Amino acid sequence: MLKFNSKPVAEHSEVPLGDDGELEKLIERFSARDAVPSGPEGAACYVVSVGPERDPVARAAQLSEIVALVEHQGGQVVGQEIVRLTRPHARTLLGTGTAQTIAERARERGATMLVLDAELTPSQTRNLEDALGMPLCDREAVILNVFLRHARTRRARIQVEIAQLEYLRPRIRGLGLDMDQQTGGNKYARGPGETASELMARKLDGRLKQLKLSLSGCETSSQVQRQQRSQCQRVALVGYTNAGKTSLMNALTQAELSARDMPFETLDTTSRCLTRHGGEIVLSDTVGFIRRLPERLLASFHSTLSEISEASLLLIVVDVSDPERELQLETTLRLIEQMGAQDVPRFYVFNKLDRLPAPPDPAELSALCEGQPWVMLSAHDAPAVAQLERRLIEQVRSREQENTLFIPYRHSNQLSLIYANCRVLGSEAGDAGLKLRVQASPAVMARLRGSLKGVH
Repeated sequence: MLKFNSKPVAEHSEVPLGDDGELEKLIERFSARDAVPSGPEGAACYVVSVGPERDPVARAAQLSEIVALVEHQGGQVVGQEIVRLTRPHARTLLGTGTAQTIAERARERGATMLVLDAELTPSQTRNLEDALGMPLCDREAVILNVFLRHARTRRARIQVEIAQLEYLRPRIRGLGLDMDQQTGGNKYARGPGETASELMARKLDGRLKQLKLSLSGCETSSQVQRQQRSQCQRVALVGYTNAGKTSLMNALTQAELSARDMPFETLDTTSRCLTRHGGEIVLSDTVGFIRRLPERLLASFHSTLSEISEASLLLIVVDVSDPERELQLETTLRLIEQMGAQDVPRFYVFNKLDRLPAPPDPAELSALCEGQPWVMLSAHDAPAVAQLERRLIEQVRSREQENTLFIPYRHSNQLSLIYANCRVLGSEAGDAGLKLRVQASPAVMARLRGSLKGVH
């Protein structure tokens, strides 16, 4: 990220004077990929984990997590360290002296960028870059870059760009232009004396408004899909990023979704049928969680994560081979509560058992689940996955209602609807029609009563 420059510079001649097709050029030039540095990619990075954490194991885990995120973006980590911060410095978070000492060690290692595992305010970023004398990338910028790499659908790209531009909006002054220079104008473009920062802010506000309108259209389509699935029992896969949720979904539904071993491989909610007969059970894979997930990303993906609060059952996946599994599970449960899904029934899956030389103590895992059902397996173990599938179906079916329906013979066309959406437990033929004993979810049962209303 370039530093603020208070002197007039030649770039002002390139700032557009109006909206005559220059919006995309401006956004491309000053877009979040410039303000949110593209810079761990290909850069020699010195990574610093900052926080008040006292536990050395937890501090080491936080450092390894941010290092993994940087390396995933193609950055070369030439050095790393942990700075325990008990009292943050208002101007630079670290303090000028500490920042300069870190910068010296970074230069000795040949670093061209400092990556700080902390969320910085715009002013702290500018002050730190002045003190360091090198580009800086904070935790939120790193995570935004990872999300950008994995956004494949139009909806995901819009959500990520909204988060990026909202990150950029208060950081306009640090883009490298003389943002306080008055740029002039004409009566059709902007008021005379408008500064470059005001122009940029206006352009970004316009772009954000456009993106939010586009996202609203995507949300309408997604809402229709969710309403269609509301007649089904839904199981939502949730968990820490890279816990193996997509691999488990592929194993349960014979899907072929991308399940590479990297953080935030899945950004879009994907749904597949777990059962098709006797009432559908739909399995949905959701975006992975991470500790200190930026609030603006959580807000952007709120509608995507709404699958969690609307589910009949949460299938919480935990990487049992990770030494930080307890902390990761704690992060997952906290975010589930933030989504308003704390009352949804849960089923725990401790995945990646094949990566451990010996299984962990079952009593320890049972304590983590607080009395909820759980299994320990590998997503690549077909018999174990088949057993999990049976248990999930039993768990979902246990919440269904049992009712008796009467279908006159002249309305036998209703039978296909019943057999497609219910489990038929028994039938009895009479003189006027069929009496069926069925089991289905409350939503399906209400739908059937509505369709059979008036049928005698």
